[in-house]
Amino acid sequence: MNENLFASFAAPSMMGLPIVVLIVMFPSILFPTPSRLINNRLISIQQWLIQLTSKQMLAIHNQKGRTWALMLMSLILFIGSTNLLGLLPHSFTPTTQLSMDLGMAIPLWAGTVITGFRYKTKASLAHFLPQGTPLPLIPMLVVIETISLFIQPMALAVRLTANITAGHLLIHLIGGATLALINISATTAFITFIILILLTILEFAVALIQAYVFTLLVSLYLHDNT
Repeated sequence: MNENLFASFAAPSMMGLPIVVLIVMFPSILFPTPSRLINNRLISIQQWLIQLTSKQMLAIHNQKGRTWALMLMSLILFIGSTNLLGLLPHSFTPTTQLSMDLGMAIPLWAGTVITGFRYKTKASLAHFLPQGTPLPLIPMLVVIETISLFIQPMALAVRLTANITAGHLLIHLIGGATLALINISATTAFITFIILILLTILEFAVALIQAYVFTLLVSLYLHDNT
């Protein structure tokens, strides 16, 4: 069990070729584009959820910030669907890879920062030096604020990677313990199985919450720079 503990996090391949790109593109199939005058229940629920989330997330933004609405909604749908698909047996979760999460976090963070320096140059520079700072502390505070600014995309990526990876590891460990306890104690195995079911339900919630948190933090970075 220990040898295969991290096997599910290895990038899958077919005939020696990586298929991560196909897995990343797969969630887009789950969101069909409406082509009828009257939508069915599935598409109606999908559109209602998207409108509800977008209204809540974009309520704090001005007109310039709302131009990112399509990007933010696409981001939360992609991360949420990818996390949920990763809970299926024998599947691969791309968001457990720090490289992929950094690939999402860094461009989005850089876009918000560049937008801030372009349209709110004085306000963006003022973040590096709070008002009323004593003169001897100015160099130290500038360094600290600069470091905190560059840590933001790392925090975004590490938070998503750590939460999804921890959940998958717990499910793997408890599932292995359940199988090992079947021949030892049926009662203990049943209790462990109930814990596994509850943990799986929790992971479904975590998958959606982490998608929302990642997108919300990007939205807050955008709000600070528009």
